[in-house]
Amino acid sequence: EVQLVESGGGLVQAGGSLRLSCVVSGFALDDESVGWFRQAAGREREGVSCTTSVGSTYYTDSVKGRFTISKDSAKNTAYLQMDSLKPEDTGVYYCAVPVMILNTRTTTTCDAVGTWGQGTLVTVSS
Repeated sequence: EVQLVESGGGLVQAGGSLRLSCVVSGFALDDESVGWFRQAAGREREGVSCTTSVGSTYYTDSVKGRFTISKDSAKNTAYLQMDSLKPEDTGVYYCAVPVMILNTRTTTTCDAVGTWGQGTLVTVSS
């Protein structure tokens, strides 16, 4: 059975940092793509950052230069390092496996096509 368990959310002041973890069980994360998504109150869930099994990465424009996605094969865990947090980063963050990075002539997006975790709440105060 595939399971994803997120942790690391919490309350932080603007400008602070958090590192989210997504522990994966049921398959080897090293062979899969993984992504982080978030949903703010009253808004649709959006792709924040994704990485593929061959190392391609995606970041939504609002987090470029502030967030970093990574994987630890030994721990079968994905991470999202979030620095310089802003109040607009507030939301429930989910990890998902696998994901697809989709490129069109005008946009690049990341979509989840498999299993979701339960989410972890990130609150950034101003």
